Amino acid sequence: MWKLIDGKLIQTTDTSRVKFRTNVSKSIIDQLNTLAIQYDTHPNYLLESGLQAVLKQGVIQFDKKSRPKDRIQYKTTYDKELLLEIKDFAKAHKLSANDVLEYSVHFIDFNSVKKRSYKYRIEKL
Repeated sequence: MWKLIDGKLIQTTDTSRVKFRTNVSKSIIDQLNTLAIQYDTHPNYLLESGLQAVLKQGVIQFDKKSRPKDRIQYKTTYDKELLLEIKDFAKAHKLSANDVLEYSVHFIDFNSVKKRSYKYRIEKL
């Protein structure tokens, strides 16, 4: 992100985002990459939308026996507070964070997803 300070643009790191590495189904990652191109966004923004919807519902119907067998390592950034909420939610439902991530794909709100350009926004101070 960029900050406008005293009339000058300064590139800064968005401190509200944190890196997170987990294992996610390769087919889901491929699906997210395709959707990201279609909706001019990033895969992690899509996931965040779905995760927010799952948290709002407060319930999850996930069968541990149906876990995908094609999981690969997936590294990206997420909103720090959202990630903490997801970890707590997963723990409360005796699941792992990647289970919740994979489940959330079904709840993405494509009308409210951040656009690719959000990463390059300018914030005025």
